[in-house]
Amino acid sequence: MGKFSGAIVLPVILSLLANVSETSQETHKNSHDFLALTVATDETDGFKRFLHSAEIYDIPVTVLGKGEQWAGGDMHFAGGGQKVELLKEELAKYKDKHNKVILFTDSYDVIFLATVNKIVKQFEKSGARILFSAEGFCWPDKSLSVKYPNVLQGKRFLNSGGFIGYAPEMYQLVATWKGSAKDDDQLFYTERFLDEDVRAALKMKLDHKGEIFQNLNGAVADIELEFTEDGALINNVAYRTKPLIIHGNGPAKQALNTLGNYLAKSWSPNTGCTTCESNLKELPEEKSKWPSVLVGVFVQQATPFLEEFLNKIVALDYPKSSLHIFIHNRAEYHGKQLEEFVSKYKSEYQSVEFVPHIEEVAEEAGRNKAISHCVDINCDYLFVVDSIAHLDNKDTLKNLIQQNKPVIAPLLTRPGKAWSNFWGALNSDGYYARSADYLQIVEGERKGVWNVPFISACYLAKGAILAKEDLRPTYTSSRGVDPDMAFCESLRHNDIFMFVDNLIDFGHLINADSFDTSHVHNELYQIFDNKFDFEQRYIHENYTRNFNPNHTALQPCPDVYWFPVVTERYCDELIAEMENFGQWSDGKNSDPRLDGGYENVPTRDIHMKQVGMEQHWLEFLRVFVRPLQEHVFLGYTHDPPRAIMNFVVRYRPDEQPFLRPHHDSSTYTINLALNTPKVDYEGGGCRFIRYNCSVLDTRKGWLLMHPGRLTHYHEGLYVTRGTRYIMVSFVDP
Repeated sequence: MGKFSGAIVLPVILSLLANVSETSQETHKNSHDFLALTVATDETDGFKRFLHSAEIYDIPVTVLGKGEQWAGGDMHFAGGGQKVELLKEELAKYKDKHNKVILFTDSYDVIFLATVNKIVKQFEKSGARILFSAEGFCWPDKSLSVKYPNVLQGKRFLNSGGFIGYAPEMYQLVATWKGSAKDDDQLFYTERFLDEDVRAALKMKLDHKGEIFQNLNGAVADIELEFTEDGALINNVAYRTKPLIIHGNGPAKQALNTLGNYLAKSWSPNTGCTTCESNLKELPEEKSKWPSVLVGVFVQQATPFLEEFLNKIVALDYPKSSLHIFIHNRAEYHGKQLEEFVSKYKSEYQSVEFVPHIEEVAEEAGRNKAISHCVDINCDYLFVVDSIAHLDNKDTLKNLIQQNKPVIAPLLTRPGKAWSNFWGALNSDGYYARSADYLQIVEGERKGVWNVPFISACYLAKGAILAKEDLRPTYTSSRGVDPDMAFCESLRHNDIFMFVDNLIDFGHLINADSFDTSHVHNELYQIFDNKFDFEQRYIHENYTRNFNPNHTALQPCPDVYWFPVVTERYCDELIAEMENFGQWSDGKNSDPRLDGGYENVPTRDIHMKQVGMEQHWLEFLRVFVRPLQEHVFLGYTHDPPRAIMNFVVRYRPDEQPFLRPHHDSSTYTINLALNTPKVDYEGGGCRFIRYNCSVLDTRKGWLLMHPGRLTHYHEGLYVTRGTRYIMVSFVDP
């Protein structure tokens, strides 16, 4: 680009300023003839946010370069001369407007925080004719730092993302531009500012303390968010100022995106999310006309509760005639299950494409293939759903479409954990960092639609984004990061915003990190990693009714209580697990599984420890049985309950048909019926001898609880046909 010395430029500037009268300057102070200028060749998400903030504060903005081809280079590096060219052309219209104040800012990464009056008033206080924003880095030419005047306090170096001045001086500044569109705008302004003669003639100053302009690069720690009755503002705690315009320059764009969730009256504790109901997409009343969606289902690993996951995909309240299904499976464990799913439902959807595990398609390739498939079928949206994302809300897809965002995820968390499908911030390497508001969003203390730097597991992307070949997001990264990170990096690089919605409850995340698939029914072992889903599948639908104050627990015999606890499926799967193991004891007193090797009242059984379920069952006792015990046996509390003997008993006429009278070595005993009398077996039951009271028709999935020692001497009644299974624990021996 061209460089001009002050000796050449100064006479030109002085001659053109000759007609700037003091009277006209005084007149301006009372008129506030004001115009904001910006350059935006594309309507990016950041540009829309910029215009929204201008509308909020009633700031008139003229957009330069709208619809033109950007020729100013990649703005992640030096460049941007096209902005000066456009500004020079526009300012020529106002070069004789002595009362006019011109504000120029970038647009993609700028947010207004105040009205025209406040901005102009603060500018007038500066005493400058042109006031540039300031930052802590000398860019793009570090060698020029030694030429800058020293400052006692504040940022020392010029930033061209925001400056304000009187129209004649502003024009004289840009009139000397002779560079190309790809030359650097900030370097041009820097050289003008560093020329002492030019600086003096134009009365150029820098906004060192952020009185008007706050640049975030290198200064994020200086900023504090403040909520007022008028919404959210920012304080510069380093210099005790209240900036009126904020600029997310350089690598600070994500910090601006986070602040942008609140600024320009977007969210506050008093109003909540004020932008969440704006610019919504209205779906046609006729469902057959709803947008077409490719649902990309990705099973990248063996995942517990996949059956429920698939059922929730089918249950989405969205016309299947508008849905295309793309399934990519990389887990052999689920191969047959997914084949059966495709066979069952392929006729119900517009189309179904299945990439099975045997094709060994890498994860990033499979995900990129889904994008290409979406483009090929001209889909309106791509809805990515990983197998760990359970959409408990059948309206999820519909609600995300209505939010009308470029890319949006429903907030999903691991129940009871802070683990979610989004990151609130990034560290310098582009990896996870916790934002100040992360927990408040995850826990629902703040409801809204939040601009975030990373999403995963489940999200909706507009097809129009995918269709732009030069800007198409990709799951492949030259950095070698995982596909999710690569996808989000490509979105951020292309200035496409990602959002996470926590306005309503959408669902939750499964923890598949340590899923053991070595058993017959592996979800039986998920009480620790996925307690919520374990409970949904295996805990009886009437379990919570046991604690209803108006409910009286069934008591078939004195101090013998009966509770619905588990589902029939739990019973069937536990039996299958035991039979698959198959090593039933011989029913003799000698038992090497016990300390001491002797069982006083032996049964044909398998211990939970033998099938690797001991700790899981103890957790079951703690979470689901202990509250029942405390509810009916008042005054006795032992948390966690202790149980050494936990086992499944099998009664058969030709094996062990009954159990002789005995006391249990326990404070209390539980006896869980695993199958159904008069269906699976005849006879059986439990007789409490002291009370001459028997429980005969036990209920599958129901639990008997009774005292163990002294009072409840009992026996197992004769099974005459079939096989009876019960699960027994001697609690607190």
